[in-house]
Amino acid sequence: MNPRIMFAPAGLVLVLAVLTACSSPADPMPSSSPAAIDPSPAASPAPVISTAPEESDEELTCETMISAGTVDAFADIGWTAQPKEFVVGGVELADGMLCFWADYTVASDHGQLYGWSALTADDAARAQAGLLAEGWKREDGGDGVYYTENPQYAMGLDEDGYGMTYLFGDGWVKFADTRQGLILVEWTG
Repeated sequence: MNPRIMFAPAGLVLVLAVLTACSSPADPMPSSSPAAIDPSPAASPAPVISTAPEESDEELTCETMISAGTVDAFADIGWTAQPKEFVVGGVELADGMLCFWADYTVASDHGQLYGWSALTADDAARAQAGLLAEGWKREDGGDGVYYTENPQYAMGLDEDGYGMTYLFGDGWVKFADTRQGLILVEWTG
């Protein structure tokens, strides 16, 4: 099954939620809001890191890391998750996890990867240096710093040509097997 087709319902739900939120004139705009996300990496010469995520009472699990709609879509096709160690650029991140979602009842390499971890500034610097040394490509974005694998060696690419991608923010990193897949990692810590 094509992973882009599988995520179409989740994307549709996200679009509908955004449109619904934008169409309600009775709701006043909050006086303070989180940092705006600019999808254009060329919009700012320096990375603008989003504000630190709010603390959560929930425990980080494979099911809480990604959107509930994605978990439901995976369950509907018989997929479950197996948590793994989260190692980024040679740095083990004990406060996070990497989850591989797949149908474990059959032998296959078909699945989806998602990861999230809190990390210190020192660990972020070491992980990013390790990724660069491994040949990952760096891009500054409005919501953080992206590190993407060389597309020449990627097992799969999204429609924009990105394979596995890390996004480093203020005190956290998240990961997906494509850059577009990062939107499904909703954990905030």
